[in-house]
Amino acid sequence: MTKIRVLDPETVNQIAAGEVVERPASVAKELLENAIDADATSILLEITSDMTGITKIRVTDNGEGMTAEEAVLAFHPHATSKIRDIADLSEIRTLGFRGEALASIAAVAEVTLVTRPRGGDALAGTRIVVRGGEVVEKSEVGAPEGTTVAVERLFYNTPARRKFLKSRNTELAHVYAVAESLALAHGEVAFRVVQNGKERMATQRSGGALNTIAGLYGAELARSLIPVEGRLPFIRIGGYISRPSENRGTPSQISVSINGRSISSRQIAAAVREGYGTLLPKDRYPVAFLDLAIDTDLVDVNVHPTKREVRLSREREITGAIAAAVNEALSRHDLARETPAEPVQQQITLEGIEPAPPSPPSVAEAGAQPYTADHRSLTLSDKQLRRTETEGRENLLPAMEPIGQVAATYIVAEGTDGTLYLVDQHAAHERVLYDQVAEQRNRDAGSQELIMPVVLSLPPKEAAALRDAIPLLADGGFVVEEFGRDTFAVRAVPTALGAVEDPATVREMIADLLHDEAKTAPDRREAVTCIVACRGAVKAGAILTPEQQKRLITQLARTKTPWTCPHGRPTVVAFDKRKLDGLFKR
Repeated sequence: MTKIRVLDPETVNQIAAGEVVERPASVAKELLENAIDADATSILLEITSDMTGITKIRVTDNGEGMTAEEAVLAFHPHATSKIRDIADLSEIRTLGFRGEALASIAAVAEVTLVTRPRGGDALAGTRIVVRGGEVVEKSEVGAPEGTTVAVERLFYNTPARRKFLKSRNTELAHVYAVAESLALAHGEVAFRVVQNGKERMATQRSGGALNTIAGLYGAELARSLIPVEGRLPFIRIGGYISRPSENRGTPSQISVSINGRSISSRQIAAAVREGYGTLLPKDRYPVAFLDLAIDTDLVDVNVHPTKREVRLSREREITGAIAAAVNEALSRHDLARETPAEPVQQQITLEGIEPAPPSPPSVAEAGAQPYTADHRSLTLSDKQLRRTETEGRENLLPAMEPIGQVAATYIVAEGTDGTLYLVDQHAAHERVLYDQVAEQRNRDAGSQELIMPVVLSLPPKEAAALRDAIPLLADGGFVVEEFGRDTFAVRAVPTALGAVEDPATVREMIADLLHDEAKTAPDRREAVTCIVACRGAVKAGAILTPEQQKRLITQLARTKTPWTCPHGRPTVVAFDKRKLDGLFKR
């Protein structure tokens, strides 16, 4: 008996479904992309969920619709209207083309399709019900022009895969992320997302990219963005980038579309970051919304079942052009101002966006010199250091006396034996704060209420992630309450942070905690502690008085592991006299 056998169609379909349908968001992505390819100008995504997870996804569009014969064929494996032969693969201009989506989804779910062709003579539409890959119902039904596809009981016949789904809010966040990325890439389509009857997202058709951004991420961010553009014979670059002051701890808000397809590319994200050069700290990333038009023969979209990743020919030239376009856009703007004095805000027509207030003079206009401390920054540093004062602990560092700062980042100190020490002030204070937050966490030291709550208005995907993270945040000392649509109030923070006066600090901590790396860390409490320590510590670039420098070194010496920060980076580097003599060939 041969060991090689041909698999039955049911098994083949479930294997294909495993490649295309990973989670509910995969279903939403395929259905939304089909609606866009059907020339829809209005798309409604409805999500039904209970306490255990997402129970139903329905997408309704006003696209070209299908005849009864086409509706049945649409569920056959490898059936598609997007391509005809292999030659078409080199000039793909649609979002879907493999003909696997509906067949794969129907293999692991119950699917109901209702459709009626646009502009036809048919008075009735067609209703198809497919369960586990088998058509169980086909009938005529009254229907508007366009198509509605409802998917229920996802993975009902593959329970082993269903158990790998995450919490309801995590799965909702993935669905919202899909809708947001497609809305950003297709301003010609009006998107609406409703969850359990509540509207979570809405964009206007042809409102312009800035209106879409404002609708998703808020008017304040949209108003501050800088337009970017560039062109080579084979690529056109357009979109918007953030000012260096508006940055994130991860590249998760670098949104890129190529020829209308929302994609993920580490190389392109790195090129955007490269365009900022030294304007951003090494571990920070900008916010960017880029729309790239690239010759189709240079883009291979057939390298991944979900078509999320692409392969680029002439990749080095493309990424170089992106970095250059970002750099040029930044160089054209006065980055010391709060908002760019360009026609950007005039392009935003969304109702409710007010003009930016007058900007303060730039550094050059004010005649200020680099590394000049003002009273406010010195006071902030003093408060930060006062909160972390400790007494009665053993000093684990050699005795040293600070003699100054370099680049407002490194404290220069001399030991009693002539050793030269360089202390990274942010890493040092981060270690101090980490130890104290961890100690307070372990003895449940509680929270400190803010005088004024910090209000967070988040896009749907981040709002869903925050709902899921509220217990984690509470464990770390944050008190977060939800009110209104995708709006939250942070009413208290960990005691070690003291009275946080800058709302941006709270927003940045929450944003860092919502990132995938923090949510999937082996010890989620540890992730909260690290982020709180990083955000609450004295920053690189802060001028410190000699007395403040000495206090920081003393506090560092009293920690359990003063030589590294919580991330493992060194806090102190030493050059003894012998090494210094060697450097100077003495």
